[in-house]
Amino acid sequence: MKQNKQTFGVIIATRNIFNFQLAVDARKKVLDKLAALGFGSVILPESETPTGNIEGYEDAVKCAKYFKQNADVIDGIIVVLPNFGDELGVVNSIDMAGLNVPVLVVAVDDDNDKVDVKSRRDAFCGKLSVCNNFYQYGIKFTDTTYHTYSLDCEEFTKDIYKFAGVCRVVNGMKGLRVGAIGTRPIGFQTMRVSEKILQRAGITVVPVDMSEILAAAEKIDENAPEVKEKVEAIQKYGTCNILHKGQISKQARFGLAVENWIEENDIDISALQCWESIEKNFGCAACVTMSMMGEKLMPSACEVDIAGTIGMYALALASQKPSALLDWNNNFAEDRDKCVLTHCSNYPKSFFENEIEIGSLDVLGTVLGQQDTFGAVKGKVAAGKMTYFRISTDDTKGGIKSYLGEGVITDDPYGMDGGIAVCEIPNLQGLMKYMCKNGYEHHVGMVRGHVSAILEEAIGNYMGWDVYTHE
Repeated sequence: MKQNKQTFGVIIATRNIFNFQLAVDARKKVLDKLAALGFGSVILPESETPTGNIEGYEDAVKCAKYFKQNADVIDGIIVVLPNFGDELGVVNSIDMAGLNVPVLVVAVDDDNDKVDVKSRRDAFCGKLSVCNNFYQYGIKFTDTTYHTYSLDCEEFTKDIYKFAGVCRVVNGMKGLRVGAIGTRPIGFQTMRVSEKILQRAGITVVPVDMSEILAAAEKIDENAPEVKEKVEAIQKYGTCNILHKGQISKQARFGLAVENWIEENDIDISALQCWESIEKNFGCAACVTMSMMGEKLMPSACEVDIAGTIGMYALALASQKPSALLDWNNNFAEDRDKCVLTHCSNYPKSFFENEIEIGSLDVLGTVLGQQDTFGAVKGKVAAGKMTYFRISTDDTKGGIKSYLGEGVITDDPYGMDGGIAVCEIPNLQGLMKYMCKNGYEHHVGMVRGHVSAILEEAIGNYMGWDVYTHE
């Protein structure tokens, strides 16, 4: 994931029958706020228009040209109406620029004691006109917490941060390349996905046979400097519970082979055939390699769950934190709003509360042997807020559907091996009924913190996928 400084195109709109000084003051205030929050801005130079802001078609032509010249750095557009604004100036600026990025529409409060002819804003009304034009032109946009507010209020700051998250998700999904490493295990028919539907959404699946990765790993000299460096990185990543040191070397060579293929093919995220080919034909598990990539915000999903890793990536983009893939796995006694989410596992390291253990797969290890299944990341997931999200391609309807919601990871103990997260989710039974009725998979992506509002806006509004937000 590229983590460059986010930059917004800014349009400060004004209308000639209103006091243009309101727009002049707003320009400085908005630009100062964006800079203070760590964001960049692209705005037409003041000298280009009579008031230094956007009014009418002539100004829109100049603004659109300027935005086009800076298109490679503009992540989204913020429209500010300090007064009624000029709806044609705004809509033509965005339409002619053709950037296809998210748009935030901000309108400023009137003060009750300043509604004389020289002081009134009427932005409350002007915002309706601007949004009406967006609707006519088919321009998708994001609204603010309140219809109007002060540029000094805390809600404006929160809306900017939320909008930044929306831009990360929408732009991060454009041209996404997903590596499908290996074949879906025969016992996981639930992981089927439509590559054609994903391609229509701009997401390309790039497959590779697991034999090619294993062959590449075999060719890497175990005494090579890059192998020694990777071995050291794995040992620092967690406490290694191993039978012999050669197990870490195998894991290192496999990890390097995967990373090399990802780099050579310009892959953003991946989904791996984590069993049984790698264990039987090479002698290690894939988990720690996947965990380490996830920690670097390059999610990797088990069982070639292509849709799962896309959902994980959306979560990582929204939160700027590592995401994990879990099973909806167990009830928690008779508490119907709690359940156990677990995997064997490839959780990113930052999901755990203490030092992690890297050992053999617990279940598969009993069948395939402890020596050939080294690489599982184990520990108890730290308590805290979380957001869950899942996408699925619906072939019968020809589209992409999803669900999301928020909950908490609890401190409740649970006597199971692997990566364990006891979670509390409001109306959990209702969620389970919805998932069963609508054919969702048993895997779900999860990230720390509450970011469902960002995902709902990005996925539902801008990307146009079906979204069910659970409450």
